[in-house]
Amino acid sequence: METPFPGMDPYLEQPAIWPDLHNSLIVALRDDLAPQLRPRYYVAIEERTYTVEPGDLLLAGRADVAVVGPAYGAADPDPERAESGGVVVSVDMPDEVRETYLEVRSASGEVVTLVEILSPTNKRPGEGRGLYLRTRRSVIGTLTHLVEIDLLRAGAPMPVSGWAGQSDYRIMISRGNRRPRALLLPFGVRQAIPSFALPLLPGDAEPAVDLGALLRALYDRGGYDLRLRYADPADPPLAGDNSAWADDLLRAAGLR
Repeated sequence: METPFPGMDPYLEQPAIWPDLHNSLIVALRDDLAPQLRPRYYVAIEERTYTVEPGDLLLAGRADVAVVGPAYGAADPDPERAESGGVVVSVDMPDEVRETYLEVRSASGEVVTLVEILSPTNKRPGEGRGLYLRTRRSVIGTLTHLVEIDLLRAGAPMPVSGWAGQSDYRIMISRGNRRPRALLLPFGVRQAIPSFALPLLPGDAEPAVDLGALLRALYDRGGYDLRLRYADPADPPLAGDNSAWADDLLRAAGLR
């Protein structure tokens, strides 16, 4: 089954689905690009890890505090509870976040292009955003190309100058030899995801990246239609006229 939406499916943004989609899309991008770039380049999946404070990471189905009732300890008594007569609770602990991204490297190992798909923690105040912005600044200070893909409506977009508009989603292509200029592709939930050319070394043919096609294929392979509840509102909710538009679209598709 295909997604009923013409571009980015807003139901894929929900916290319970997004991590799986993010990692799957990274792998799909690697698998799509690698054969086209051989033998001049190879594509590597890399990972960054950082710690976020309790509450910064939103995970569906995870309780903030668990209170264990009187039955706790019947078979495994807790000495602290026995001494104080209190109840045993769980406290929030820092979360370890792992984010995957792509590096397009020349055959000699030089990083030519960095491809980032933003995560929710990149768009909220905290360590995740700070770390990503530091990484972004360090890349922009080199000749490495940066492709930044934002498929999340929630949170603060990455800073750019020269455009004060608003959009649901955006793709930015920052070529190392053209900075500070960069190409921004803003688009909305009602639009198809725009294709773009993957920047490479001068003189090399640049393959077209069709994220829309990759997402449609992933939607089917990953069985997202079996996991998404289109009868419910999107999470985060669609704003303004987009909510009514999505309702009409889903009813026409027989999903409501």
